Amino acid sequence: MKGWQFTGVDEPLTLVKKSDPVAGPDQVVIDVKAAGLCHSDVGFLEGTITWMLAKTPIILGHEVAGIITAVGPNVTEWKIGDRVGVAGLGLDAPGMTDDGGFGEKAIAPVAQLIHIPDGVSYAQAAAATDAGQTTRKALRRGGVERGKKVGIVGLGGLGLSAARIAVLLGAEVYAAEPNEAVWPLALERGVNACVADVLELEQFGLDIIVDFAGFGTTTAGAIQAINPGGRVVQVGMGRTEATINTTTLVSKQIELVGSLGGSLEDAEDVFRLLGEGGLEFLVSPITFEQIPDGIETLRAGGAQGRLVALY
Repeated sequence: MKGWQFTGVDEPLTLVKKSDPVAGPDQVVIDVKAAGLCHSDVGFLEGTITWMLAKTPIILGHEVAGIITAVGPNVTEWKIGDRVGVAGLGLDAPGMTDDGGFGEKAIAPVAQLIHIPDGVSYAQAAAATDAGQTTRKALRRGGVERGKKVGIVGLGGLGLSAARIAVLLGAEVYAAEPNEAVWPLALERGVNACVADVLELEQFGLDIIVDFAGFGTTTAGAIQAINPGGRVVQVGMGRTEATINTTTLVSKQIELVGSLGGSLEDAEDVFRLLGEGGLEFLVSPITFEQIPDGIETLRAGGAQGRLVALY
């Protein structure tokens, strides 16, 4: 099999040929049909979050969907031919613990498998495994539910997804995103209004703000903009540090919490929404050969929605 392998910080991905993987106990082999590209992949290459990788070198790609082509010992509930997504759980994910979806084949533990509903494409399923479950967990951490007023910071692949899921949960949703070209996409998905700067969210009296950008200033701005007693959920890690006004944090009695990845239940909930037709991720398809270029597009902030490589 071929795969795009990470070898070290500030080194380009290398196209390698390796032996096909063999399923061990409680594992399956997947022929990868779609693999999502994530801003975390940029962080691995730049060194900001390389600590998350269990080993190097490693074939990246933690958003994986495909078809089971082999099952290992003890596997009884899954069979060859099943269409599945792989819901990586925290740091235990393909492309982080073992070779992932930027290869033509990948190993997956049965504990992370989810059936892809009929009518849902591999591209949508790949996006759901990370962009979906990560956003669902973040919204859950924030306490997003019907009647809440929610701000979404950053309308990239995760932010757009989160905005739509929050709408489906019955929340009143607003967004901060400097790229105004993305605003119509958010409004089409039920967002009430978009603004260019996080501080402008203050006018909407928000109970919850979820920051998918994480550029330091966005975190600080969310603390300034949220209502007293509100909760800020930090997901984005565009910068490793943020300078916040602790007087504001304390005097407004704000909760600041972090959120990483998601649970199998979060992923299953997102797959259910996809199957019901209420949710559809904005996907920009690329080819297997275009994966390194796609990561550079992410680095430059030039991607709309989720870049997904289709094999």
